[in-house]
Amino acid sequence: MAAIEIKGINKFYAGMQALFDVSLDIKDGEFVVFVGPSGCGKSTLLRSLAGLEGIDSGTVSIDGQDVTHAEPADRDIAMVFQSYALYPHMSVRENMEFGMKVNGFAPKLRQERIAEAARILQLEDYLDRKPGQLSGGQRQRVAIGRAIVKNPKVFLFDEPLSNLDAKLRVQMRVELESLHKQLKATMIYVTHDQVEAMTMADKIVVLNAGRVEQVGSPMEVYHKPVSRFVAEFIGSPAMNVFDASALRGVDLDGQAKFAGCRPEHFEMAAPGRGNLEATVTVKERLGGETLLYLAVADGPNLVARVDGDDETRIGATISLNIPPHRLHQFDVNGRAIR
Repeated sequence: MAAIEIKGINKFYAGMQALFDVSLDIKDGEFVVFVGPSGCGKSTLLRSLAGLEGIDSGTVSIDGQDVTHAEPADRDIAMVFQSYALYPHMSVRENMEFGMKVNGFAPKLRQERIAEAARILQLEDYLDRKPGQLSGGQRQRVAIGRAIVKNPKVFLFDEPLSNLDAKLRVQMRVELESLHKQLKATMIYVTHDQVEAMTMADKIVVLNAGRVEQVGSPMEVYHKPVSRFVAEFIGSPAMNVFDASALRGVDLDGQAKFAGCRPEHFEMAAPGRGNLEATVTVKERLGGETLLYLAVADGPNLVARVDGDDETRIGATISLNIPPHRLHQFDVNGRAIR
């Protein structure tokens, strides 16, 4: 497969800048996820990598070859979109074969690749069906199979699971992870869903308003966010971030304006002995865990994740401690203080 090098990409739309000096190194065989809120530039970056969007400055290299100005067909990539984009009048086999046929692949090679893709994606029993006879998950597998048969250097996925229901998304995430392990391919995946990013990625690229905010492994981004933006975007529920002055008995950096703590890192303290006093306003039981929604004087509402059998009552006032190694500090600009 292939390593990818992106250097200093800038992209403008009608005078508005969409990407700001984006540089990334993606290793051969990595599963990299671009994640961020709507409008952050993740799909624009993916389309620029694919050659579907031109860039105003910067370079893109795939497998050591400069493809900055190459046509999409000349970049040796395969792309899977949010919409399945299958031909409804063709069978699954014909949909998977069409691109190879157009590009002059020999019939025997076409059939070999279709058979292998169908085996990997468990589509052998559906090759003669039309897309209208398939479920959403099966149609998405056909779209992925159409990419596999091209045997590309790089797979690009643009929010491919967003049209599926919650249960099917979980199933397809597992299937994509398995596919990556089988193919050992370089894969880049775009999503706004940080749970998908955390569960699937070797490396996460967090984008914010056209800029790369942080690059790292899922757990590195989760435990060591470089900014308040990353801290509040990655994690469900999000990290609690509040005015640092609300804490008591904590040795804060002199530049600290905001403090943060993940919901699962709060610890119950004896009444009046914690770093924070809070009132329970809502209790959400989820089986193995419970979420306590908390009101803090002159501050934002907080969330604490506790044991599923927790008996704290709504309306109760509780004391919470934040272990020093679980405390995050941010300056007035929202940058993390290490």
